[in-house]
Amino acid sequence: MKNIPVSDVRNFVLLGHSQSGKTTLADALLHRLGVSPTMGSVDDRSSLSDYNPEEKERKQTIWCKPFTGTYKTIGGLDVQIVFIDAPGFVDFYGQVVAGSRAADNALIVIDAASGVQVGTQRAWKRCDELNLPRGIVITGLDKENTDFQETVAAIQEAYGSHCIPVLLPGPGLSAEYSVLTSTDIPDELKETVSEVKQSIIESAAETDDTLIEKYLAGEELTAEELVGGLHHAVNGGTLIPIFAVAAKQEFGVTELLEAICRYFPSPADCGAKDIEGNDISVGEDQPFSGFVWKSVHDPYAGQLSFVRVVSGTITPDSEIANATRDEKEKISTLLGINGEKQDPIESARAGDIIAIPKLKSVRVNDSLCGAGQKIVSTPIAFPQPVVFHAVIAKNTGEEDKLVTGLTKMADDDPTIILIKNAETGDLILSGLGDVQLDIAIQKMQKRQHIELELHTPRVAYRETITSIGEGKYRHKKQSGGRGQFGEVYLRVEPIPDDDDKWFVNKVVGGAIPSNFIPAVEKGLVEGKQSGSIAGYPLEGVRVTVYDGSSHDVDSSEVAFKIAASRALREASGNAKPVLLEPVMELKITVPGEFMGDITGDISHRRGRMLGMETEGALQIITAEAPQSELFKYASELRSITGGRGSFEMQFIRYEQVPSNITQQIVKSAEAQKEAAAAG
Repeated sequence: MKNIPVSDVRNFVLLGHSQSGKTTLADALLHRLGVSPTMGSVDDRSSLSDYNPEEKERKQTIWCKPFTGTYKTIGGLDVQIVFIDAPGFVDFYGQVVAGSRAADNALIVIDAASGVQVGTQRAWKRCDELNLPRGIVITGLDKENTDFQETVAAIQEAYGSHCIPVLLPGPGLSAEYSVLTSTDIPDELKETVSEVKQSIIESAAETDDTLIEKYLAGEELTAEELVGGLHHAVNGGTLIPIFAVAAKQEFGVTELLEAICRYFPSPADCGAKDIEGNDISVGEDQPFSGFVWKSVHDPYAGQLSFVRVVSGTITPDSEIANATRDEKEKISTLLGINGEKQDPIESARAGDIIAIPKLKSVRVNDSLCGAGQKIVSTPIAFPQPVVFHAVIAKNTGEEDKLVTGLTKMADDDPTIILIKNAETGDLILSGLGDVQLDIAIQKMQKRQHIELELHTPRVAYRETITSIGEGKYRHKKQSGGRGQFGEVYLRVEPIPDDDDKWFVNKVVGGAIPSNFIPAVEKGLVEGKQSGSIAGYPLEGVRVTVYDGSSHDVDSSEVAFKIAASRALREASGNAKPVLLEPVMELKITVPGEFMGDITGDISHRRGRMLGMETEGALQIITAEAPQSELFKYASELRSITGGRGSFEMQFIRYEQVPSNITQQIVKSAEAQKEAAAAG
């Protein structure tokens, strides 16, 4: 890397819908920057970005890749270009969330043949969440029946009139025309260019009081004033430039790089804040800070931590602090990453994206800083999983090996989560989609040499009561020597979820000696773990113990624990018990044409619609449905919408199960108990 000042660094992420041309654009940029000697291609599997075997096989980006190159502008200035190629497929949205967090700007790629799609909308929302300055690249103009101006109109309808083209294609992609600098405009474009140029000049002038006064007075802005105004407008989000690019032909790529250098903000312009909202000075001479946005297990280099340098400068053979975990780390090597290529570098500073091998305590979302410093960046908020599988080792005795392999897999991708469900006993592997999990599992199996099986998880049902019930139990056991005796009378009643006073002692006259009351409470706690319907945990119940009896010799804590637990089971059975199931809230994003199919499908899943809103050509549907109906929803939504829909899901509450469904669940629970007893 050349020693280029932070003010001359441009850092951005490529975002967009799957198959919109992001990776082809990345390959064109890398060729123009001299990083790649030839123009890579996804189709012939020579892409510098999609180099993994899984990506070559599927011909789609799966993981974020950072790249760095130096571009010499027409004016002779060396500008460091740092960019990330991010996936567009919904299963890999966690990569988008991470990659966009490591960037200062975004280029949203839109295919002219497809227009604004669900992935475009996701990318736009992500930029809004981060307040990222952005531009739009229209690709696919070499395809039949595509029109640049129609695509611009659709973009402006979806996102506003401040989306303005600055690079226009000539007829038949014969030439590229800059609205601001080109002088040889064809007659058929002159009127369009004039109108667009006026809008751009207005956007630039509005960023500065002096410029707006000059503009209103009818004075022409100088080239320097115009570039400075546009730079501020893009940084402030009041102008979103649109570029026409045909990446396969490398049409418009140089003009795009020139515009990025002129108009996009540098890390110094964007600045940075810590987790408490305080400004971080980003200059090269400031204390080093950075955050880990990605982690990869490399078969040769070991664990690679991908770091976005936020401030200051970092060099090899230095000591740093993991501010998140209060651990010290010794750096031996810094690596510049360009696809598969890993080159040692002498230093890195704000805006750079590097990899550091073999850090002991570092994980994704950790903040790194200079020794003796405490600079913590805001962590990345990753999306919640929507696909869940119960996982078991195919071969007996490999359970520990399986957990080790899955844990390492989850370390590489924070959107893949591995937990042991304490209620069902299932080992649950969850993620953002079946394709994501399938690819990750295949890699893990090759690495760990282990086979596994996936099953639909068991639902963590609960039980509760709907009325008052009484119960009693006398535990009496005599088998020679000291016996066991304890008798408990109790009453149960429903209580609200927010009432934590669930146990009431109303025993009088020493019917149950006070020293055995704690044993009674322990017995109730254990008894609540297995309800009277199907053995699921009991909740929303107040238990009042009001009577009982004891024996001077045979009473014991064990006897009263057993008596309390059995009395609770009888009482809850007499209190009209019901089964509860987890209910999830869904936010489903689909093109409007699928509205009828989606609403009908939700009803079929025992769900209900909560609301709808429109965003351009897309519909955002809010609904809720039982978790048991949603384990395969990701693949089924993809089938309904042809891959054009996506959804988010979160738990909201437990709700009563219909009686006909309850009967099925009870039968299944009984069958599982019989199978367990027999096996």
